[in-house]
Amino acid sequence: MNGTVTPPMGRFSRHVRRSREAGRLVVQPRMGFATPERMRAGLAAVRDVAVGPAPRAVTAGTVTLDSFTRVDDHRGALRALRSGAELNGFPLVVHGPEATRAMLAGIVAEDFPLQVRHGCALPLRLLRTMAAAGVDATEGGPVSYCLPYGRVPLRDSVRAWARCCELIAAQDEPMHLESFGGSMLGQLCPPSVLVAVTVLEALFFRAHGVPSVSVSYAQQTHPGQDLEALAALRRLAGERLTGTDWHLVLYTFMGVFPRTPVGAFRLVEESARLAVRGGADRLVVKTPAEAHRIPTVAENVDALEFAAAVAADEAGRAAADGPARVTGVYEEAALLVDRVLELADDVGEALVRAFAAGLLDVPYCLHPDNANRARARVDPYGVLRWADPAGVPVAGDAVPSREPVGPWGLLGMLSYHERRCDAEDLLGRRPAEGVSA
Repeated sequence: MNGTVTPPMGRFSRHVRRSREAGRLVVQPRMGFATPERMRAGLAAVRDVAVGPAPRAVTAGTVTLDSFTRVDDHRGALRALRSGAELNGFPLVVHGPEATRAMLAGIVAEDFPLQVRHGCALPLRLLRTMAAAGVDATEGGPVSYCLPYGRVPLRDSVRAWARCCELIAAQDEPMHLESFGGSMLGQLCPPSVLVAVTVLEALFFRAHGVPSVSVSYAQQTHPGQDLEALAALRRLAGERLTGTDWHLVLYTFMGVFPRTPVGAFRLVEESARLAVRGGADRLVVKTPAEAHRIPTVAENVDALEFAAAVAADEAGRAAADGPARVTGVYEEAALLVDRVLELADDVGEALVRAFAAGLLDVPYCLHPDNANRARARVDPYGVLRWADPAGVPVAGDAVPSREPVGPWGLLGMLSYHERRCDAEDLLGRRPAEGVSA
């Protein structure tokens, strides 16, 4: 976090800052249900984890939206609601600001703020509804909510997100805005690109008037490299976001999840320990059920309580030495940010030009505005490295393998954590570090 230099702006940021000063990690789910009644019950359950004489966690509320709303198909969401279909989230625009505000009344408060998570590349109508409903925070970005989720042209997304930021900035108490850039595609994107994109999106938000932001990083395949990446992100954000209220959020691994309860909880445990060691202020937690289906409220609460208990245990241990330099994440991310910003005075235009030139290139991303020439690989020790950076500038001592990544190799890398963590359930013990089952 940015320390005490910049006062926290808004209820969401104040809650995170107070928790940080108390030495507590804020944990939040990715929970979303179709109806206001079910969504309110879920929020109340998450809130109640943090109340009472012996609170089990410090939480923030989450409303995750459905797949129809993410692509601006509100008619489809309405049809699904009327037919009784099981939506995978809350159709906020269909329910409208009045019903949403009523759903939140008496639940959301200074010590339990709310973030809406949506996945929409063109979210202006959605943001207007959020603002009218009194939502505390949301997330996304012109790159991170465009490239992974559809075929909306990047330039259109940049234009839409600029208008959204200006809408947020005009509020009496502006919403907090989190960049999703640290979780591009969920896996197999080198940490330097994740760090660079989330910082660039935060700079974009600030350029359009948003006063309170967060930068993100998603757990990848190697704990040492992830620790290095979090240190790089903290340092780079501290250098580039001076005068801005910001904090750091970590995601439990967003890719192919272990299928056994033992394996899934092991990965959640590793993410909670990483959050504490890496100085993250918030942790977005997945549940063991997510490999199979939409989690229940109880499963979300169990995962939050487990992550908070692990974080408390880790915080009570002796501090380890600082992160070892594994792959030069800071140097490479800083180089990327500098090279992108050289392309134009406007951050949004610079992002568009960077992807057009292949200067930014997300491996295995099929969006038409992504070059998709760069390739990454997981080495035998679990470190995520460049196989071929193509046009992406890499740090001076980085040595790409230049080995081609075939379809079977790609599938094996995608299931790296699934195989590694599920092996513990199958073998009755943890595999040796750096060994994939």
